[in-house]
Amino acid sequence: MKGVGGGGGGGKRRWKVLVIGVMVLVILSMLVPLAFLLGLHNSFHSPGHVITVQPSSPFNSLTRINSTKHSERDISDRVDAVLQKLNPVLPKKRDLDEGSRDMNRTIINDSKGVPVSPAVVANPSPANKTKTEVLNKGGQRAIVSVDESQRTCQVKYGSYCLWREENKEPMKDAKVKHMKDLLFVARAYYPSIAKMPSQNKLTRDMKQNIQEFERILSESSADGDLPPQVDRKFEKMEAVISKAKSFPVECNNVDKKLRQILDLTEDEASFHMKQSVFLYQLAVQTMPKSLHCLSMRLTVEHFKSGSVDNEDSEKFSDPSLLHFVIISDNVLASSVVINSTVVHARESKNFVFHVVTDEQNYFAMKQWFIRNPCKQAAIQVLNIEKMELGNSDMKLALPTEFRVSFTGGENSLASQGNRTHYLSIFSRSHYLLPKIFHKLEKVVVLDHDVVVQRDLSPLWELDMEGKVNGAVKTCSVRLGQLKSLKKGSFDANACLWMSGLNVIDLARWRELGVSETYQKFYKQMSDVDEPREAITLQASLLTFQDKVYALDDKWALSGLGYDYYIKPQTIKNAVTLHYNGNMKPWLEMGIPQYKSYWRKHLNMEDGFLSDCNVNP
Repeated sequence: MKGVGGGGGGGKRRWKVLVIGVMVLVILSMLVPLAFLLGLHNSFHSPGHVITVQPSSPFNSLTRINSTKHSERDISDRVDAVLQKLNPVLPKKRDLDEGSRDMNRTIINDSKGVPVSPAVVANPSPANKTKTEVLNKGGQRAIVSVDESQRTCQVKYGSYCLWREENKEPMKDAKVKHMKDLLFVARAYYPSIAKMPSQNKLTRDMKQNIQEFERILSESSADGDLPPQVDRKFEKMEAVISKAKSFPVECNNVDKKLRQILDLTEDEASFHMKQSVFLYQLAVQTMPKSLHCLSMRLTVEHFKSGSVDNEDSEKFSDPSLLHFVIISDNVLASSVVINSTVVHARESKNFVFHVVTDEQNYFAMKQWFIRNPCKQAAIQVLNIEKMELGNSDMKLALPTEFRVSFTGGENSLASQGNRTHYLSIFSRSHYLLPKIFHKLEKVVVLDHDVVVQRDLSPLWELDMEGKVNGAVKTCSVRLGQLKSLKKGSFDANACLWMSGLNVIDLARWRELGVSETYQKFYKQMSDVDEPREAITLQASLLTFQDKVYALDDKWALSGLGYDYYIKPQTIKNAVTLHYNGNMKPWLEMGIPQYKSYWRKHLNMEDGFLSDCNVNP
């Protein structure tokens, strides 16, 4: 009986196990489809590779390698999509990798072009892409899309990016680059096709086309070097590649080849970009040979002729006259500023110009104005290095220009599509003016890259309400937006002011001790390891806080040294034109449509200009 009972109990237990097993299978059969419906199968990977296309900053489309589970046919389709994106990318590339060095951060203090300081970057905008209203050359407005790479280019390289866009030349090697792309694609597919015994003919055709392309490319560097029948060879190669795409391929080999073309193209683009930026900076920051020749010829002529200074010292210290100050080391630029001012003056006999220069250009400057007098205006040339003002640092310092780059599109300064702008600020030489002109009470300071289009006499009738510096303000850039400024006691919402045209109340300047305030700020900031230009910017902005009288915008129009989209009517209505930026009008790199406003005030009849081939 025990045996029978034990056997019955064992049967019941087996029956229960079977029931539980069936229930588990039923539950699993319900969970597995549910898991696939919820997409959980994506977490299971296979060793197969697929190339997906994603946008990034260096190129409009680059490839990323992800490991996902797909069929061989799906892999081939995705590879085809990538290969279709691989057109010649070098000329279309608008930026480099983020780690490349900013060429515009090199400070070059030489005689041509105002030295450019390290970039001042405005606070970024969260937008990666913005649509900006741009004025095209015909004066009509158009909506353009400014992508991240263009913004990055201007942040890193400044006005070079603007100049490059306006001076693009047609590609002379488009077909050669297309041949290189087809050759890379064929090489990517060839190893996989060669392993297929049934495709011997296709293998031979691919090999023959690859060898033919290699031979042509070894003899050709531009489209003009290609043989006449090259279009036929393009058709053969494209037909072979199209046939190869219809077969499954090994993704590892395709991946390797695509990475090779990407690396080679990036290296080539990086090299050419850095080379172009360097040459651009060299062109805008160095004195042209013709201007150097002119300076030397004038200096020699001054000593040979024994010129006698025809100066009226009484006028130079008479506070009842209208005094203008120009700090410059450029003979032609100073001449244009004075000529344009005198031409539009109602009574030029009341105008007195003081040109502050260095010892190297002092005699050339004097000789030029002896040879080319300006109506009844008096002109005094001063050598700052020979003055005894109790200051050890008596080297000439031109107004310092700072590149301000906006990474976003919401700021109104970017309303014309530019992300790069230049602010011109007083240099340390400006803070010596109260001592140099100790008998004067009021002067107008003009930068040497300014052209005057109206009479400036009304500036002496302004009531500056106790302010020291009358200047045009730009409220689209505020102190709080400049990242280079240290946190301190300044109004973050204060508008920035520009040099170029400045009315200076010297009496009020001395009363408030503006020069001493600047020196105090400068010494406090000198302990920090920063470039001198960056310290000058911060000290100047803090010194003149609450001391600037805002002039009407019509008095000065800035941007003619970098902005290609200024309306002709806007230029016509401005009292003065300020060529702030790298592309000065006396340089070959100057913006062509703005050069005429500057050139018409240059005395081209002087014989030294033709002797030195000066033709800006």
